[in-house]
Amino acid sequence: MAVTRLVRGSKGEEEHVQVYDLKKGDRILIRNAELIPADGVLLKGTALIDYSFVTGEAEPVTKNIGETIFAGGRQQAGIIEIDVLKPVAQSYLTQLWNNAIFSKGSASTFETITNQISRRFTIGILLIAFLATTYWLLIDTSIAFNVFTAVLIVACPCALALAAPFTLGNMLRIFGNEKFYLKESHVIEEMASIDTVVFDKTGTLTTNNKNVIAYEGVSLSEEEKQLLTSTLRASSHPLSRALYKMLREHDVYTLDEFTEETGKGIVGVHGASEIKIGSLAFVGNDHLSSTHTGSKIKPNTGRTEVHIATTDTYKGCYVFANSYRTGMEALFTDIAETNEIVILSGDNDGERDYLQKLLPASARLHFNMKPDHKLAFIESLQKQGKRVMMVGDGLNDAGALAQSDVGIVISEDITLFSPACDGIMDAARFSDLPAFMKLSKRAIGVIKYAFVFSLLYNLVGLGFAVTGNLAPVVAAILMPLSSISIVVFTTLATYFLGSRIKKEKTKVRSKKSEELTKVIFSPRPSD
Repeated sequence: MAVTRLVRGSKGEEEHVQVYDLKKGDRILIRNAELIPADGVLLKGTALIDYSFVTGEAEPVTKNIGETIFAGGRQQAGIIEIDVLKPVAQSYLTQLWNNAIFSKGSASTFETITNQISRRFTIGILLIAFLATTYWLLIDTSIAFNVFTAVLIVACPCALALAAPFTLGNMLRIFGNEKFYLKESHVIEEMASIDTVVFDKTGTLTTNNKNVIAYEGVSLSEEEKQLLTSTLRASSHPLSRALYKMLREHDVYTLDEFTEETGKGIVGVHGASEIKIGSLAFVGNDHLSSTHTGSKIKPNTGRTEVHIATTDTYKGCYVFANSYRTGMEALFTDIAETNEIVILSGDNDGERDYLQKLLPASARLHFNMKPDHKLAFIESLQKQGKRVMMVGDGLNDAGALAQSDVGIVISEDITLFSPACDGIMDAARFSDLPAFMKLSKRAIGVIKYAFVFSLLYNLVGLGFAVTGNLAPVVAAILMPLSSISIVVFTTLATYFLGSRIKKEKTKVRSKKSEELTKVIFSPRPSD
């Protein structure tokens, strides 16, 4: 990736260099819609930075001259000049991705248990064979060799070793058929041991496919709506585009005047009518008052608002809110039965009240969490002995996903690359997460039953072998039958679990609210 750097000692001469050639003290130009490659200080221009890639926060952040700008954001308000504070290798975003957690290995708990049982099983069988042979050498040497051979043949650890891979492999296929794609089969084992589930908010609990916009204030006349729509059409600000998309059915016309103050608002003039659209500080001057309250306008913090004033009269505001996925309350209720729930969000706490209505009382909420904060929080839970599942939406949660015992990405498009995760779930199946977690626990139960069944089978066979009642040729026939029986048992058991997943999904969906989307707006503070 190349970046525009100002040549030292020149009068504005530019050169294109690779981002990894940037050094502390370099001055770079960032044009509209370009990514910021390194941490730096804003020297010139007005910065309106979209940090959704890094934090998940949907609303662009305004930066003033002298403030620090971190790598990973996208400039959205014209050209700016930045003084580089750190080279790319030491930037905030690179330090997160270079965290040691991204190079960690993974091991399957049940694979380890299987290996341990197999080793001990082998030692035990050899010991039993030698002891039984020694005994029969003293009693009847004619059958001592048959006893030794029968013990070694009938007792085989293969059945034990097959239990876990067959069960987990079948469950991996079943989950894939249900649009829940796991990277490896051992992730199912890890899911079964989870006791804490951590959710990202933006892009995970909320959907990016639709905006929820509500108007609060005095109804606008048709002329005012036309002027509003025409003015929004001329702006490239993300909030303006979203609002215009909702209002574009109104007629539009060419404005006589249009001005835009980056990061503040826009003004449109048509004939004798003027409209101001933007922040309260931009449209809500001291002399403005609401036509329906007669009082001075007060901001409602924690919400994304676009305020409207026409001809020096405040009208109201459009409030932007996240659209939550359906079935969230039922999902949280089911998961909370056996797990602790934590919400980590890069957004502000403007929707805390709404989330608290959805969540169980025991759930914890943390806002304004940067990616490295999320990673550190997951690590702190693990130091407390917690087994943590992180559910996020991909890139900006990569550190937390990698640090967690199980990292699951919720994706609107499952073909998109999602780093550091253990599994990808189609967003349409998000409400089925509790069913998948329950089935993981049941799959581990199948493995344990298979272990017990295999051990009993071997003990019965050994009983006949050490007493001299089992011929080697018969043992040779019975030995593979133990492996076949385990394969048949795990196959039938997982098939049964696969049929149960439909019942679990039906149970979860029956708890969903009849409303597809429920948005709660806090009332505007009164004087």
